[in-house]
Amino acid sequence: MEPPQKLSAEKRKNITIETVIELAGQQNPSEITTAAIAKHMGVTQGALFRHYATKDDLWQAVMEWVSIRLLDRLDEAARGASSPIESMKAMFLSHIEFVADHPGVPRMMFGELQHSESTPAKRMAQTLIKNYRERLCAVIEEGKKCGEVSPSLDAEAAAVLFIGMVQGLVMQSLISGDMGSMRVAGPSLFAIYQRGVAVKA
Repeated sequence: MEPPQKLSAEKRKNITIETVIELAGQQNPSEITTAAIAKHMGVTQGALFRHYATKDDLWQAVMEWVSIRLLDRLDEAARGASSPIESMKAMFLSHIEFVADHPGVPRMMFGELQHSESTPAKRMAQTLIKNYRERLCAVIEEGKKCGEVSPSLDAEAAAVLFIGMVQGLVMQSLISGDMGSMRVAGPSLFAIYQRGVAVKA
């Protein structure tokens, strides 16, 4: 790989964001310093601040990166499915894969959402969850129309439960220190959810 100093500004920004996520998977995100980020990248702190005026700007950029990539992955998973239920299953398993690939992401998300004050990164995390919920509600409504999902199902509540399942699975994996366990537990967990939302035979 080219030295960071010789990369384009956009590539250097992406490497900076990926470095933050990598470090967040190894330590408390709130304890990550710009000095540690620069050292990990092999650049000076001054080089970082040419792209991000403050650490808050960098954290916001990280959350934007997460939001774009996670939602794009969910959309792609849903598009490739044969039915609304299969779309939800694909989204669920795709989200788990995303977190397993980037364990620093949930640690940063949980950290940002715990802040009492409203920061740009926290607002970005809140917007991500809102957009995620809206996507799920749309798929659930499609499921109702085609007769796969119970017509009396509360779509908002079902979307909250869906996201809560992922978050609970992630939290347990973080506690155990085994992020890969999500891949094993995911299909069985979604099967229980599916039985709850599907039209009863």
